[in-house]
Amino acid sequence: MPQPRHRPGESDRYGFDETRDYLGAAVSRLLPRRLLRRGLSISVATDRDSYAPDDPISIRVEIRNAYPVPVEVPTASRRRWGWEVDGLLEASDEPRRDPGGRGELTFRARERKTFTWTWDGRVKRVTDEGARSVPLDPGEHELRAFVGTRSGRPADSTTFRVE
Repeated sequence: MPQPRHRPGESDRYGFDETRDYLGAAVSRLLPRRLLRRGLSISVATDRDSYAPDDPISIRVEIRNAYPVPVEVPTASRRRWGWEVDGLLEASDEPRRDPGGRGELTFRARERKTFTWTWDGRVKRVTDEGARSVPLDPGEHELRAFVGTRSGRPADSTTFRVE
């Protein structure tokens, strides 16, 4: 009876990491970074166009590799992608530390990565008195999602209303 190449929990005895995409890494090194960024598209959407103050907002972000080959897209930091409301990263005006380092987004050929979550519709405001969470003001607001590349950052935005 054939034996498995390696058992779960054991290191790969042949020296290959099965989660690493070697073809994607090779192709990514051959293509100029601006072409890698061009092959990515990102979209962001909410579940509705208008909300009452404090209504939860369902958000969906999709990042897609348009190339028919696997690719690795380098990012400027370990933040591979992000979202903003009215220019506030993750709906907070709290100063953020750059996580530092470098990262990468890895995609199989024509792969789509989808992220969905529910945001409480509140913005974190930081003042000298401390942090507090406040509902969005009535009116139109912009929700933007982006890929964390250094320049030529793929991004998309949508608007919604608070009434």
